[in-house]
Amino acid sequence: MELAAFGECLTNSSCLIFQTVGGLKIGMLLFLVASGLTLIFGVLGVINFAHGSFYMLGAYFAYTTLAVTDSFTLAVIAGALGAGVVGILFERGFISRVYQSNVLVQLLVCYAFILILDDLVILIWGEEFLSSLGAPEVFRVPPLFVAGAVVPPFHLFLIGASIAVALGLWLIMARTRFGKIVRAAAQNPQMVSALGINTTLIYAGVFALGSLLAGLGGALAASERSISSGMGFSIVIESFIVTVIGGMGSIAGAFVAAILIGLARSFGAIGFPLFTDGLMFMVMCLVLILRPQGLFGRAES
Repeated sequence: MELAAFGECLTNSSCLIFQTVGGLKIGMLLFLVASGLTLIFGVLGVINFAHGSFYMLGAYFAYTTLAVTDSFTLAVIAGALGAGVVGILFERGFISRVYQSNVLVQLLVCYAFILILDDLVILIWGEEFLSSLGAPEVFRVPPLFVAGAVVPPFHLFLIGASIAVALGLWLIMARTRFGKIVRAAAQNPQMVSALGINTTLIYAGVFALGSLLAGLGGALAASERSISSGMGFSIVIESFIVTVIGGMGSIAGAFVAAILIGLARSFGAIGFPLFTDGLMFMVMCLVLILRPQGLFGRAES
């Protein structure tokens, strides 16, 4: 443990701001993935263990699109849409057939899909690590200095873009007809179907939206990290932690929990450099003990 360094950082404005911005960046990118995961569970009741694979595909699709078009914007859009399309195919071809099955069957189907996609990625893009996309040209400028802290403008963009997506997702779910139907389908799918609404289409749309969010997270994260097969495994574990802390099915809970985990990783890297992952699990265990349904989850009656 480096408690002295941790205490010094908390009393130093430049270190505090730098680590806070870094934590928010980690948390917001994590939210994009976790929000899709919790959305799929909240509506479909499926624990999509293959969710990290869509994050991986988003990164690879973005990499290929950037190489062809040299446009960061198109790369991010292609990464998100590509993952969404694969999500629809996965839901229609596999997951829709095991909705009423045992959770173990669903997990086995998802795990098989993880292995298949990892091998396909190796066949198409190769086994070697691919370099990150890098920041777009417009953000390749000198960093900002806030109270002595170095703040890259691209990090602020990633945070702002993720918050904008979170706001847009909330507006869709809370203010649109589609969102109301989705929430109704999550509560009583039989009644929604009896009203003449195609629940099959709703389920496919929700799964596609969740996959799109994971692909968007992967495309944006690929701007700062290398790309490789299997990169989705670690992110799906963290996404499940966020989902459990925030409350299964709660978008707002995922947002708050992602920020908590991002800050825990950022500041934990200073005070507990060898125990950063353990710190996340400790937070999750603490929440489960004090509030088993999660911060924003509903207790089962």
